[in-house]
Amino acid sequence: MAKPKVALLGSILESNRFAPPAEKSDFTSLTWLIGEEMMDEARSATPKLATEFAAFVRAMDATGDWTPVPCMLAASHPAGPVRAAVIEEIIATCETKLRAAEPVDAVYICNHGAMVAEHDHDPDGLLMSRVRKIVGPEVPVIATLDLHANISQRMVDACDLIVGYRTNPHVDQIERGEEAAVSLRRILATGVRPKIAHVKLPLVPASVTLLTAEQPYGALIDYGQRRQAEYRSEIVNVSIFGNFLFSDTPDNGLSIVVTAREDANVAEALAAELADMAWSLRKDFVRQLISVEEALALACCQGREPVIFSDAGDNPGGGGSGRTTELLAGLCKADARDCFFGSFCDPELAREAHDVGVGNRFRARFNWSCDTSATWAQWDVPFEADAEVLALHDVEVVGERGMTTGRRMALGPSAALRIGGITVVVISDRTQTADPVFFHMFGLDIAAARTVVVKSRGHFRAGFSGWFAPDQVYEVDTAGLTSPVHDRWPFAHLPRPNFPMDEDTEWSAHPPR
Repeated sequence: MAKPKVALLGSILESNRFAPPAEKSDFTSLTWLIGEEMMDEARSATPKLATEFAAFVRAMDATGDWTPVPCMLAASHPAGPVRAAVIEEIIATCETKLRAAEPVDAVYICNHGAMVAEHDHDPDGLLMSRVRKIVGPEVPVIATLDLHANISQRMVDACDLIVGYRTNPHVDQIERGEEAAVSLRRILATGVRPKIAHVKLPLVPASVTLLTAEQPYGALIDYGQRRQAEYRSEIVNVSIFGNFLFSDTPDNGLSIVVTAREDANVAEALAAELADMAWSLRKDFVRQLISVEEALALACCQGREPVIFSDAGDNPGGGGSGRTTELLAGLCKADARDCFFGSFCDPELAREAHDVGVGNRFRARFNWSCDTSATWAQWDVPFEADAEVLALHDVEVVGERGMTTGRRMALGPSAALRIGGITVVVISDRTQTADPVFFHMFGLDIAAARTVVVKSRGHFRAGFSGWFAPDQVYEVDTAGLTSPVHDRWPFAHLPRPNFPMDEDTEWSAHPPR
């Protein structure tokens, strides 16, 4: 096939069931691209859209002629369940564009995989199944997904190949986009349709246990890659999805997805092998965090090496508000020194700092306009302190390290405020602080801080690895929408029994016949 015609589409959202619903404005403020504007952005020097999407486009460009059919790409920061009308509009737009372009030779879908809708536990699978219905059974459909995806059988049935991230923090999106493109080229050239095997385990770990540089998840992914290499060309892809606990869906649970070149039995055998290994490691998918009190004591400890704290309960990258004040207020009360705190999402406070101006002092009121009566806002407690405006910022930035390297970000009006010995970064866009650019955009020297606090769960590890070794990283057990402690949440849809919620859960990849 000399010049394949490939449809491109996607809807990216990681849904936290307990967070505010994802509105259309949450998508339009980040990514809402239709038609050729998708291609323009993907081919720009510093794309704002999903890194793997841009990588797929560039890999297709580099490997031969093709005719892209850009339908729609929508993306929101992690939030609650997407409004039914919003996801239906996205799907309808994709369907209209896809039907108008028929026939196509293939479809590439760029999703996250842990989306929840008001009316559907699995809108990712809904989108994929509707695409499959339009193009029919003979057209290859390939998808890239985050490794926190909640894999449903509906997704598997709709796709010929599912490519998941292999790193957490996520630093391999370029490679996965390229892999999807090269795999598609191979499928189209050979005409051989891959076979997917999927095994779901009753293992529902929290994201803090899914770091790929550590046991057990890293060992599991590494073993999967070694086994794939041993199978040579028989196995096309091995993806191991850790799930996203806070989605609270019937499809939660660690998933093994193995794709064989053409032999389903080979894929099923390897998937079962990896599932058995994962289950044998289940007790290692539990992680201890330090308490707020321990964190405050460490922050005030003299003569120790610099440390970085994860405000684990309030990670905007998992649906957190970015506005909880528990740790910030504690640091201020403890009179912590040489501390950087990033980043507090409070557009009103950022605008006030801009009005006050650099070098001036004012009474900084955090969350002053926040309504804490909503369940999801109960931890966004108001806090106030005398502050000096150190620096202001209000232009796009480009990520420097980790998962956002080379990606443009619009953080809105932002400010660096000094409160005693603490420098607090205030931003207007609810984004996790996973990249040093959040401090560098104000001219702050991270190496000068003895304590750095970030509202991020795990991705900051890659962004700040140049300053903090793994033994200098601490995850703090703070309250908020991303607290990884299972028994704090009224889960209603998770499959039961599961580990670790039901410690005596029994399971095998080889059930008795």
